Amino acid sequence: MSPESFELETGGPRLAGRLYPPGGRETSAYPTVVICHGIPSGLVTPGDPGYPALAEQISRLGFFAAHFNFRGCGDSSGNFDILGWTEDLSVVIDQIWKLPEVDRTRLVLLGFSAGAAVSIYVAARDRRVAALAACGCPAGFGALAEAKNLEASLKYFRDTGIIRDKDFPSDLERWRGGFKQVSPLKDIAKIAPRPLLLVHGSKDDVVDPADAHQLFAEACEPKRLAIIGGAGHRLRLDGRAMAEVTAWLCAFAGNGLPCGPEIEKSGHRG
Repeated sequence: MSPESFELETGGPRLAGRLYPPGGRETSAYPTVVICHGIPSGLVTPGDPGYPALAEQISRLGFFAAHFNFRGCGDSSGNFDILGWTEDLSVVIDQIWKLPEVDRTRLVLLGFSAGAAVSIYVAARDRRVAALAACGCPAGFGALAEAKNLEASLKYFRDTGIIRDKDFPSDLERWRGGFKQVSPLKDIAKIAPRPLLLVHGSKDDVVDPADAHQLFAEACEPKRLAIIGGAGHRLRLDGRAMAEVTAWLCAFAGNGLPCGPEIEKSGHRG
């Protein structure tokens, strides 16, 4: 079955995304994965197939998969706002929840970087989320929340095209305060007893690998931490990292691959 595009109204920005029906199995409802991207860097990697390729790969494993653009990104409208991103994800979950193809007992969030932080924030408050995988997740957004960095942050987000309107944000303190409110380290313990996977690159130069260890220490069981030796921040493009994610997803879906303890991955996993 071919992927299906969708658009959602949030009461503000319009969200654009795609749904990927599962392949290779027939049942009335499927375990479902909602993929949440991070803050775009503005850099283009030649040959990068993007999040659609990851969603398609996951759907071929027998999952109903969805990915979408947060406000300010891709084909979605609006401007980047971290609290707004939490609202966007809640709207997407609301819509996914209504679909007959979705197994409501097995709805998983798969987040990357800031999308992982937003996923933790939402999952901590929404019990419909049955499991969560967070890749390259920051423990917090401390530097972005500091007033001394505000001008530089706004310039960066404007330069990368995710703040599109000249008069945004209209409420600067609320916008800045969102970076304090969305705090994975404060919320990570609330994920339990639902399964949690943390994946991080040992050479991540955007989010310190120490953040992953902090999050893992604060989280409750069942939990798993995979540190991918030599990997950077863009874990979606690392085959070893995605092998960890897909194995964990299959274990969650009942395919017999158990979650394990904290591990260190140094070699290639084929």
